Amino acid sequence: MDMIVEDAPDRGRFEVFLGDRLAGFATYHVDSGVMTLPHTEVDPSLGGLGLGTELVRGVLAAARERELTVLPYCSFIRHYLHDHPDDVDLVAEVDRPRFGLATVDH
Repeated sequence: MDMIVEDAPDRGRFEVFLGDRLAGFATYHVDSGVMTLPHTEVDPSLGGLGLGTELVRGVLAAARERELTVLPYCSFIRHYLHDHPDDVDLVAEVDRPRFGLATVDH
């Protein structure tokens, strides 16, 4: 089945679908060039399929495309950034210590 990540701005979130089934979402808010990311949730019955990773990848790609920095309050997104240091540049250097990302090599 195909995984698709879509922006749902009217609901303030990105959504990941497995086929036609909503499998998870990541909430966001954009203000003054900053995308705040407070929460990510994936259906636990679909764990282990990479849906969360695909969702975060799509969120961060959209932030990069829109030339936004991100505030990764969500622990899952922070974990993703630790594992994918090439995306740490999306967090402003001044904000990295606050999120435990100051020492992540990118």
